[in-house]
Amino acid sequence: MTPRLVSATRLPLTGTQKVRRAANVLNGSTVLGLAVSALAGTKVSRGPRGLLIAAGYRWRLPFAGAFTLGNVVLCRCTAADLLSRPALLGHEEKHCSQYAWCLGVPFLPLYFLAAGWSLLRTGNPGTGNVFERHAGLAAGGYPAPLDRGRPGRPSEVEA
Repeated sequence: MTPRLVSATRLPLTGTQKVRRAANVLNGSTVLGLAVSALAGTKVSRGPRGLLIAAGYRWRLPFAGAFTLGNVVLCRCTAADLLSRPALLGHEEKHCSQYAWCLGVPFLPLYFLAAGWSLLRTGNPGTGNVFERHAGLAAGGYPAPLDRGRPGRPSEVEA
């Protein structure tokens, strides 16, 4: 890890980040993330903004290169690789906030319903998924929705 990346993990947390971290511990989603990371044999380290990075995730599911459980970001790459991709890390951080807003584990069925709806509508589990749209499609590696030529409907996605 470069000195710049190491120093980014040591910045003091904002009030919002402290509340999110506490909410996700209390609602059990971060505990679930730590349990999955332990079972999967990942290496957990402190990340920036109250995140925990569980690097070296090798289980087949989910297919994503990175995913979040509470404030734990599980990734297939190394922590340094994830830290060098601030857009992806920011995308996953937004999912951490979504866990807090959904009161923890209820986020999972809500997310899967949104992914199924997206898959039916767009052929992709992320493009029409409200959670992925709010986290930033491009940052998460999802394609933008197609502009179907309807007047007044921009082809850009809200981030």
